[in-house]
Amino acid sequence: MIRKEKGKTISPDWYPEEAHQPDDLERSDEQVRQVLNEMMNMKAEKLLLLIICFNVIFSTVICGPPTCPADLDGDCGVDNSGQWEGEFFPGIPKIKYEGPTSKNPLAYKWYNANEEILGKNMKDWMRFSVAFWHTFRGTGGDPFGAATKMWPWEDGTNSLAMAKRRMRANFEFLEKLGVDRWCFHDRDIAPDGKTLEESNANLDEIVALAKELQGTKIRPLWGTAQLFLHPRYMHGGATSPEIGVYAYAAAQVKKAIEVTHYLGGENYVFWGGREGYQTLLNTNMERELDHMARFFEAAVAYKKKIGFTGTLLIEPKPQEPTKHQYDWDAATAANFLRKYGLVDEFKLNIECNHATLSGHRYDWDAATAANFLRKYGLVDEFKLNIECNHATLSGHSCHHELETARINGLLGNIDANTGDPQIGWDTDQFLMDVSEATLVMLSVIRNGGLSPGGFNFDAKLRRESTDVEDLFIAHIGGMDTLAHGLRNAAKLIEDGSLDELVRKRYQSFDSELGAQIEAGKADFDLLEKKAIEWGEPKVPSGKQAR
Repeated sequence: MIRKEKGKTISPDWYPEEAHQPDDLERSDEQVRQVLNEMMNMKAEKLLLLIICFNVIFSTVICGPPTCPADLDGDCGVDNSGQWEGEFFPGIPKIKYEGPTSKNPLAYKWYNANEEILGKNMKDWMRFSVAFWHTFRGTGGDPFGAATKMWPWEDGTNSLAMAKRRMRANFEFLEKLGVDRWCFHDRDIAPDGKTLEESNANLDEIVALAKELQGTKIRPLWGTAQLFLHPRYMHGGATSPEIGVYAYAAAQVKKAIEVTHYLGGENYVFWGGREGYQTLLNTNMERELDHMARFFEAAVAYKKKIGFTGTLLIEPKPQEPTKHQYDWDAATAANFLRKYGLVDEFKLNIECNHATLSGHRYDWDAATAANFLRKYGLVDEFKLNIECNHATLSGHSCHHELETARINGLLGNIDANTGDPQIGWDTDQFLMDVSEATLVMLSVIRNGGLSPGGFNFDAKLRRESTDVEDLFIAHIGGMDTLAHGLRNAAKLIEDGSLDELVRKRYQSFDSELGAQIEAGKADFDLLEKKAIEWGEPKVPSGKQAR
């Protein structure tokens, strides 16, 4: 009831409850309508206020603070220290497996991390890793054009603050991609200083942040020292004719091994981009190779001194930036390691694009032949007859390089990328050829896996791919291609027809005489006797058409 007081209507909210007496019957229809309208308006206002309060509480308590894109145009997400606190990849979800029929570019179609293939989870076969340098330092520049990429979080400097921001972006990228390993060069993650001491201090500061961000689940697949960009290394590091450069390179590698060890790295890589020559006319190749061997011996000794149990890896590459690089291919590197007694201390990191650049397929070159002779103890019994045109024709595929490393017990890691047969330089493209990936995975399976190595995506976006989203799409494509290759290789092995075809090709050696030959007990007299006894041999088809 609404009480009338001196011609004035009083709202229930303004008047105490006990004043609402049932005997207050004096009222008009107009007053009643006025009061009802007022009550309805007040209820609407209260309801609106309640909704607003609920939204504030929901956003604060349930959803958490709003995320901010890492865009330098605004100050959202920047704390008082200037350190970015927001999200580097807003709008990009954690990448999940959706299967081969998915049309979602931000989903895995073939890579299902915990799916078991041939008794091992996919993630354990692959051990994927993101390359910091291509992913976060790649600019899209090439020999004919300037940079095309400027990620939203970049400020155009190589400062410590910018290095920290990149490192935070790196770990957000890893988390969303679902990858728990990364690789780095020392000077990619921390700026070079004016002195070696300043450079080491910069590296220590960034590595401390990386240690904090990676926690217990993420670690480097491998680390390495950048001994090719600075002008001091124009003649090489371990093979420089200047002893001061040799010493500086040793100090830089010493520090890089230390921080790799500190971060829990599983391997350490030597890539000798400048360890080679432009012309032999001004080069003492024998002396340079001896110096490089002494350098590696010192690295082995220091690794053991500090208790680093990771594998030391050499990454073969034929040329670029040098005309000829000393670790030209797998066989050349294996020959070098055997010659200097280092074969038990190193394994090889095979990069598919470097195999393309070597031009090699299945013909042997001088280093391959020398490696063969050393492996089988024949090096003192043979010399080589070199035909210049054969040197021109010599070449390798990625599969060849992997098999060469594997049969020599040296396959330790794979840099997963590819080149372009129409382009004459190291293009570092993401591997998207399922046929090639199948052959790669056949070698990996036959090797029993790659652990403690893995697949590092030493691959970069194409110059024309400039969206942040492209970083994810490219890695997803590379991971899916190798996962598809693993599935194909597993089917080939489970089917058994390929292994049976190979077995049948060599079945004539599964005999008493074959066993004698393979044991080294069949001399030429015995073999001549058998040749006369059997007459002209019948040579079966190789069945390549199958």
